[in-house]
Amino acid sequence: MEITARWLSEVMNADISAVAHEPIGDGLVGLNLRVALTSPDDDVPRSVVVKLPSLDETSRATGVGLRNYEREVKFYEHLASTVDIRVPACHHGEWDEASGDFALVLEDMAPAEQGDQVAGCDVARAADAVRELAKLHGPRWNDPSLDDLEFLARRKGADDGAELAFMWQMFEPGFMATYRPHLSDEAVALLGEFGPRVAAWVDNRSGPATVTHGDYRLDNLLFATPSGGPAVTAVDWQTPGHGGPIGDVAYFCGAGLLSNDRREHEDGLLAEYVAALGAYDVDVELDWVREQYRREAFAGVIMAVVASQVVGGSERSEAMFAAMATRHLQHCLDLDSIDAV
Repeated sequence: MEITARWLSEVMNADISAVAHEPIGDGLVGLNLRVALTSPDDDVPRSVVVKLPSLDETSRATGVGLRNYEREVKFYEHLASTVDIRVPACHHGEWDEASGDFALVLEDMAPAEQGDQVAGCDVARAADAVRELAKLHGPRWNDPSLDDLEFLARRKGADDGAELAFMWQMFEPGFMATYRPHLSDEAVALLGEFGPRVAAWVDNRSGPATVTHGDYRLDNLLFATPSGGPAVTAVDWQTPGHGGPIGDVAYFCGAGLLSNDRREHEDGLLAEYVAALGAYDVDVELDWVREQYRREAFAGVIMAVVASQVVGGSERSEAMFAAMATRHLQHCLDLDSIDAV
């Protein structure tokens, strides 16, 4: 799709005379562009963010095949207004069922800055991110009407565990070929121990269900800067789901914090999350959250193994998946998560 002043005038319902765009972020499945707008209309923002399919054929095929593009458009159409987590305002969304392609025109959150999955974050930012997750999970906690939203990723039946186990067996050798030099012997041993239990890990999940992000990590979060912006804005809604909420929490903490900071502060972060859920009259026991968190630490391991093999490669993506794999595996080792599967 060509981004022109004419097209943006149509979708924004305004007179836009000129546009200029530049890539932003390191989107692995989509292409993100900041587009500067020229318009005599004072209500037209100076810039927007346009999301399009990836230019990399492998990544684009993944985005279409896994319904990532469809799901992101439908999240903004059907769900964004029903939860309290801060997301960019959506000016326009379209998804073509025949081709699987999509386009989104979103609020530009500048001067907020993107988190850095490779570098990790400090505890203050982690606390902001965890509290923001409660604003996603709390409003639709155990809401049966979510069953009506077919596009949400969720468990569909008895074959789910077997399907993920098959994907693990297919992609784990390629993952090891690239990332083995980054991993400790203990981490490699844990991968070997977890592989035969992948199906059981999926099939034995239980507990309350709500809206989930599915890829809640630093690269998909924008943080306030001294120049402004909300404390946290969640972007990249290509994997929204209907399932257990604690997976989002464990996934974020497992690789968002460096391991030493996580060990010291994760219990406090879980307490912050539980307290923030209270604003929605969601009453959960901290001990239950801790046990779910321990088990769900493997969510990041699965993401690192599988996702690293289905998107286009780059120096940045390899560094990101290496950071995720090493931190998530260390998380599971620290919590002895294999005994919770």
